[in-house]
Amino acid sequence: MPCFSWAQIDLRTKLDGYVRQFNSDDNEAVVNLISNKASADWMKDNIPLFDCPDSAIEKIYYFRWWSFRKHIKSTPEGTIVTEFIEPVKHAGKFNSISCALGHHLYEGRWLKNRDFLKEYVDFWFYHADKGQTKPRFHQFSSWLPDALLAYYKVSGDRDYLLSRLDALDTDYETWEKERQLPSGLFWQHDVKDGMEESVSGGRREKNMRPTINSYMYGNARAIASIAKMANRLDLQEKYAKKARTIQYLLLDSLWDKDDHFFKTKLEKGGLHPAREAIGFIPWYFNLVPEKAVYGVAWDQVIDTAGFRAPWGHTTAERREPTFRTRGTGHSCEWDGAIWPFATSQTLRAMANVLSSAKYRGKVSKEDFYHEVQQYAKAHVMHGKPYIGEYQDEKNGEWLKGDHPRSKFYNHSTFADAVIQDLIGFKPTLGNGFTLMPLIPDGEWDYFSLQEIVYKRKTISIFWDKNGDRYGKGKGLKVYADGKLVAKSNTLKSLKVNLK
Repeated sequence: MPCFSWAQIDLRTKLDGYVRQFNSDDNEAVVNLISNKASADWMKDNIPLFDCPDSAIEKIYYFRWWSFRKHIKSTPEGTIVTEFIEPVKHAGKFNSISCALGHHLYEGRWLKNRDFLKEYVDFWFYHADKGQTKPRFHQFSSWLPDALLAYYKVSGDRDYLLSRLDALDTDYETWEKERQLPSGLFWQHDVKDGMEESVSGGRREKNMRPTINSYMYGNARAIASIAKMANRLDLQEKYAKKARTIQYLLLDSLWDKDDHFFKTKLEKGGLHPAREAIGFIPWYFNLVPEKAVYGVAWDQVIDTAGFRAPWGHTTAERREPTFRTRGTGHSCEWDGAIWPFATSQTLRAMANVLSSAKYRGKVSKEDFYHEVQQYAKAHVMHGKPYIGEYQDEKNGEWLKGDHPRSKFYNHSTFADAVIQDLIGFKPTLGNGFTLMPLIPDGEWDYFSLQEIVYKRKTISIFWDKNGDRYGKGKGLKVYADGKLVAKSNTLKSLKVNLK
């Protein structure tokens, strides 16, 4: 093979190589909007191109876009994104499920052609429950308003966002009618959190969980921000007040002062004694004050008696007496096994903590990188890239085995964690963004993330320690529409202003 410099080689060539492998490994039992044959062209036209020295992270970055594409489905009621590639009994029409809706929006917002996501949101607002024997939109807990605001931060589609403000208001009030207790906290069955057979929950128990309460806090804050943009000051204050109330209640009622962790409050009273990964979710929404007393919770993420296991991050602490005692693969056990859904949430929460200048705890960039790398390496079955439902924490066995329903399980994010958290591209409500890499010092001599369409500008980021890979000299450089807009000699945080 001829020797080219990386300044000359187009990353599309690398993408073609990955896609050939992915296609050859796949029997393509289900074809939705974009076939395997069309997948390489679709990816070239849509995804940010990524180059880095970690082969596992890079490969799975492309694999997850390739598999996400499989779930884009055209229906008579608009384009949607499915969770399962095969039909499942508990889905609504067109195999739709709302459980991972937030993950789908966070992941899909980085695509260049992302307008179909508006059809997907509108499907849930206006179509999902029509003609159904039971409600589908609220079949599972959701952080849709938060995710829709995150979509806007990348797309800049202000008109669409503001046009759905009243629908968001109505939907939030529906959640309050369905799930809010007189105390102000929200309850949820673990199965409707998408986390059944959990350590602390039950299919009929109305427990106050960190999940739904964090989601409703994030949703209230998002609606307040959207209302401010719309100059609806009464609505802004309404939701700002709701957010403050939920924050106070969650800190007051779900924080275990002895175990230094957010826990589930039981319907019958008291906190469940076990720590679960859902206790990290409040940080996903930046709900937790930046105080050392709360930061201690993150010690558990690196503790092998806590959540660190040989194959990944467990969903319940490993010291819990009933850890992994509820069966294996027969239903959906969240009593300790690894779930990519939860891994995605924990990575975002962890990145938010590490991005804070005030955090002085034990967890480091090195720990975060370990988690991302471990997550990437876990995407494997029989030596081939794979994403399924959940895994054994010691050996990585996919606990649904080769069951077709588990294949290409679209129930988590990966590209979003690489882009926003590892590379550190932090979108804002304004035109600029902040770049806050969480790559440990000395870990990577180079990386590039190219062709990010951000608010109608094309952003490309290059880190080249030695200056010999991309032909752009040494250091960290950010380009907007081909023009250099920010740079640094070292891999550090940058505030990028865009006109």
